[in-house]
Amino acid sequence: MKAGILTGGGDCPGLNAVIRAVVKKGHTLGYNFVGIRDGWKGLLELSTMPVTAEVVSGILPVGGTILGTSRTNPLKKSEDTDKVFKNINALGLDALICIGGDDTLGVASKLFDMGVKTVGVPKTIDNDLCGTDFTFGFDTAVSIVAEALDRLHSTTESHHRVMVVEVMGRHAGWIAVYGGLAGGADCILIPEKPFDIDEVCACVNRRTAANKRFSLIVAAEGAYPKEVSGIISKDKTLDAFGHAKLGGVGEFLAVEIEKRTGHETRHVVLGHLQRGGSPTAFDRILATRYGIKAVEMIRDGKFGRMAALQGAKIVDVSLHEAISKTKTVDMEIFGIAGVFFG
Repeated sequence: MKAGILTGGGDCPGLNAVIRAVVKKGHTLGYNFVGIRDGWKGLLELSTMPVTAEVVSGILPVGGTILGTSRTNPLKKSEDTDKVFKNINALGLDALICIGGDDTLGVASKLFDMGVKTVGVPKTIDNDLCGTDFTFGFDTAVSIVAEALDRLHSTTESHHRVMVVEVMGRHAGWIAVYGGLAGGADCILIPEKPFDIDEVCACVNRRTAANKRFSLIVAAEGAYPKEVSGIISKDKTLDAFGHAKLGGVGEFLAVEIEKRTGHETRHVVLGHLQRGGSPTAFDRILATRYGIKAVEMIRDGKFGRMAALQGAKIVDVSLHEAISKTKTVDMEIFGIAGVFFG
């Protein structure tokens, strides 16, 4: 058995832990692996690297991905699709392990329908893939947001300011809710619930009236006000999968809050800090379990499926199910966070 491994989309902590687990488990079964560089781009350009036990030794705690990644859509043009099949045959691959989010796994699902033996591993810090309770990288991102809020709390309180913290979350506000809840946010704004700017300002004013002269507001990058149609984005260009490059809701809120309340307001965009660095222990273990499961799916002939966490068990679900829709925030957990607003 010879399998390819690729990591696509945005990087996140835990990718190397998956790669390590795949190689270690695969070698016990006599499998060989080819690392595809830079996601689907590497398959188009036939750019590969060896991934042996020696190569993956010591990479468990290392952030990013040793394979590199990109946001490349290999099915956008028919000639690129032909290259994919040609290069899979040239490499002599019997299977392809695809580690990524909805875009990467969407391609994997379509390739499976076209006859390629693919298996998926769920990677997105947004935690918005269906069929799995958690994706690896999410816990690390939440920890980074919580730590940032802890640090911002002291300086915001000292200066009696309002601080708007913009975090990742295009269509789902999981990071905002979990990170904000863990970091003691006074208000959390998510894409699933368009916000009323006057209500946000009222929250700030209630705190002032209660002699709490500072506020921490967490906003997912995809959050938007009721009076604005769609997302707020300063960059109107689209990526290879047609997604707008988000960013700007934090600045928008800071300007509006200061204008409407008179309170000095600043904004911070955590951005790629949420993606970088070493994974948490939870993400290292989850990523490792996913990597083991990916190899077991190949062994058992379960192609067109994705490793998933359900409860305490690692199971497999169809790629079609995983990408069928965006897994949005559970309003029960959002309601818990809401107890502490204002």
